[in-house]
Amino acid sequence: MSNEQAGIREIEERQRVANELSARSNKVEGRLRDRSADLDLADEQRLQLAAIVESSEDAIIGCSLAGHVTIWNRGAERLFGYSAEEVIGEITSTNPRLHWPEELKALKLVRKGESVPPFETVRRRKDGTEVHVSVSISPIRERDGRIVGASLICRDVSERKRLERQVVQSQKMEAIGQLAGGVAHDFNNLLTIINGYSELLLNRLPAGDPMRQLLSEINRAGERAGTLTRQLLAFSRQQVLEPKVLDLNAVVSDTEKMLRRLIGEDVILTYVPSPTVQPVKVDPGQMEQILMNLAVNARDAMPQGGRITIETRSVTLDEHYVQSHPNARPGQYAMLAVSDTGCGMDDATKAHIFEPFFTTKGPGKGTGLGLATVYGIVQQSGGCIEVSSELGRGTTFKIYLPQVQEPVSAGKSLCSIRMMPHGNETVLLVEDEDAVRSLARHVLRSCGYTVLEADDGQRAVQLVEDHRGPIDLVVCDVVMPYLGGRQLVERLSALRPALKVLFVSGYTDDAVVRHGVLASDYAFLQKPFTPTTLAQKVREVLDGAQ
Repeated sequence: MSNEQAGIREIEERQRVANELSARSNKVEGRLRDRSADLDLADEQRLQLAAIVESSEDAIIGCSLAGHVTIWNRGAERLFGYSAEEVIGEITSTNPRLHWPEELKALKLVRKGESVPPFETVRRRKDGTEVHVSVSISPIRERDGRIVGASLICRDVSERKRLERQVVQSQKMEAIGQLAGGVAHDFNNLLTIINGYSELLLNRLPAGDPMRQLLSEINRAGERAGTLTRQLLAFSRQQVLEPKVLDLNAVVSDTEKMLRRLIGEDVILTYVPSPTVQPVKVDPGQMEQILMNLAVNARDAMPQGGRITIETRSVTLDEHYVQSHPNARPGQYAMLAVSDTGCGMDDATKAHIFEPFFTTKGPGKGTGLGLATVYGIVQQSGGCIEVSSELGRGTTFKIYLPQVQEPVSAGKSLCSIRMMPHGNETVLLVEDEDAVRSLARHVLRSCGYTVLEADDGQRAVQLVEDHRGPIDLVVCDVVMPYLGGRQLVERLSALRPALKVLFVSGYTDDAVVRHGVLASDYAFLQKPFTPTTLAQKVREVLDGAQ
């Protein structure tokens, strides 16, 4: 091989080695660049993760296995009120501010590698207030699986707990109301008999008869029991109401004089009406009962005297308000507020004030049905009620009733003369309760009417088919076996188109509505009734004045 060829080969070998070294160098540089990019990405991910932790609305807390706080995000600062500087490095078991028994037990499970089920508890903020939180605890592991600490995620569930309490309270009130309504129906039949016969006997006895005093006591007790039954029905939202379109300001103004006599001279009553309040559709008598009950409740909270302020205002309830008040619906409302400067209530008392028979008064000083009655009337009228109170700072009840764009109903004068009008028409009496039917028959016959009677709807139909003479009026119970009152009237109207109708029932509004009575134009008389009210109502229907 010539020297020239050897030189060429040596040059080629050197070039090959240089190329190989260059390729290796490029490969190493590429790996270094990839590693640098990986490190940059990891740093960026860690920064993003830290930003997510800091911006979370939930409290995110890191703890070492020894219990030292290592991470305390802004969510934890907002939830508990302590800054990160105040708690990082602290040991939860020795710091009274962070002495959380559940978390300490959870750390023991974490050290053993066991799972910690989520739980809810109550924590105290820096300002001393309590907050309901849900807590999730997870172990923090290294890449090799070794547990080095625990992460705690705490979420404020105070609003959810409050709404849950409201739902439970509503369900409890509904259950009590259903029970009250069922009991009231049976009472209505019994009281119709007690009050009816005691009134009949009183009317027959001369003024000097010694038995009058005894019968008067029976009659008064029956009337008080009837009032109690009506309060139960009002609370359970099952009372038969006769709503009218009313000017709320006029109702309060008309009731004001009576309220002043009721509350006494040591209590100052101030009325602040708003001219912008639109009409509301409520039962006039029930509206007066609301005012009386709230005024009496306010007076009793001020044994040494004070001030009651009644205010009306037109308000709008929006979706935000409805979210925190499940019984409310958005819309335009007339607000009636009754405030006092009395002793106020704590939260425990406020949680029970609308329950029937709950009272803070001494024995014999109240039935515990006043506020329960107000609650029921407002709910049945489509409104809602709220109360705000603090111990030593008085109480305010706010009632919201839906406003209507309808003309105000004309007032109707009430006859104060207790008399039993007479007649000579023929009345068909249909009642499945024997004692009530017997009383009604006696009253109607004593008033001069010819009475045909049946104990159920089927027998009433048969009686009408067999009777050849006139029948002017049917007085029938609403809920009866075999054939209900509404169905009976439809059958009888086909036989006697001119027949007038008076429905009577001891059942409550819900049952009556289901049987299609209140939605009709028929007259209605609620049990318990007295002989006088029965005679007056029969005469009204026959005369076409109902």
